[in-house]
Amino acid sequence: MHTFKENQAKEFETIVSQQYQSVEILNNRVQGQVISFSDQWFADAANLLTPTAPVRDATRFTHAGAWYDGWETRRHNTEEYDWVIIKAGVYAARIIGCEVDTAYFNGNHAPAIAVQGLYSEVSSEGEETLSENDSRWTDVIEKVECGPSQRHFFLRDSLTESHYNYFKLKMFPDGGIARFRLYGKVVPPISDYDGDSALFDSAIGLDLCNIVNGAVAISVSDQHFGSANNLIMPGRGHDMSDGWETSRSRTPGHVDWAIIQLGRGTKHINRVVVDTAHFRGNFPQFITVHGIKTLGESAPSHDDSNWICLVDKSKTGPDKEHEYVINKSLEITHIKLTIIPDGGVKRVRVFAA
Repeated sequence: MHTFKENQAKEFETIVSQQYQSVEILNNRVQGQVISFSDQWFADAANLLTPTAPVRDATRFTHAGAWYDGWETRRHNTEEYDWVIIKAGVYAARIIGCEVDTAYFNGNHAPAIAVQGLYSEVSSEGEETLSENDSRWTDVIEKVECGPSQRHFFLRDSLTESHYNYFKLKMFPDGGIARFRLYGKVVPPISDYDGDSALFDSAIGLDLCNIVNGAVAISVSDQHFGSANNLIMPGRGHDMSDGWETSRSRTPGHVDWAIIQLGRGTKHINRVVVDTAHFRGNFPQFITVHGIKTLGESAPSHDDSNWICLVDKSKTGPDKEHEYVINKSLEITHIKLTIIPDGGVKRVRVFAA
């Protein structure tokens, strides 16, 4: 395992996103959720999954004590460690690394952490109750030291074939952690998925342009105001901040584009949706959508001559889902969304059989 310091955050993020095409699989935006925990006396375990950076208000106190934006347990834990069990927002994932942020925890930070994972099917009766002592827990990140008020990055030696959908963060012996990020390559559903109806609809197919089903934004022309990763998030978001938005162009003929690797290749595309939710004065004038099939792990360039038009140049409007019926047999592994000349888009969806 390799450890990266706080000033190496960009290097770590580049490795997990570009080399391994991994995404963060636990935060609230991908609908990760805390299932159980040993203790959360001072601060709730759910704060670990907040997608924004932690904050501090030293003047704020609660009945339990000083307020912290993170997970903090009681002192003097009599067990070896405190723990929290989290269900990933994605179907399952192969894990390559994690981030543990102890921001503002100084003197009360977690001295060390470890991460374990397991895969468990959700039964027709609902969510399974997992025991902290379940024999299926497997080490993902071995016990490693943490320091006060800083970001810690841990990269595994390789991306193994083992995949998980539940994770246990262990904190030795107690203390506080502000944020917990887990990075992995999503394993999409193999066949018809009978889970969340937002992801699978028997009439239109599986949304392969959704991070929950394995989609990854791999390249983009510009993301000045909002990341291209937002295009593949679940739901329609809450405001303009969680979409993809480029800077204003001044050059005639300018376009911006984002390329997304689908969760898996498909041979039939039913429908494409381009959503401009919350973009009311800065939506694109027009969009196009193209698809391409590539072999292996190779990433297509934006000007590859093999791009196939799925949605021809189409005018868009503000705060609206634009639906395009495709219903064609096409082998596609990636899509390219082009906005003309610039602007903001909230989500893009590709429903495939």
